[in-house]
Amino acid sequence: MDPSQVIIRPVVSEKSYVLAANDKYTFRVHPDAHKTQIRQAVEQLFEVTVVDVKTMSVKSKPKRRGLTSGRTRAWKKAVVQV
Repeated sequence: MDPSQVIIRPVVSEKSYVLAANDKYTFRVHPDAHKTQIRQAVEQLFEVTVVDVKTMSVKSKPKRRGLTSGRTRAWKKAVVQV
């Protein structure tokens, strides 16, 4: 898998900014990517040395707007320590 396909986009939140102060960066990644692929993709795209990779699956949440109900998408998140 191509490194640009593994890393989808950075996650921008209050928690990710707190982690960034400790050299831990949060990314939305491809659901089928494993830790080794994520490590190699970050090292190639950003030219850094990765110390640790932690992954988690974010479950979908129920959402409703008026009578229309549905769910958000489930996605995979990776916290990478540089």
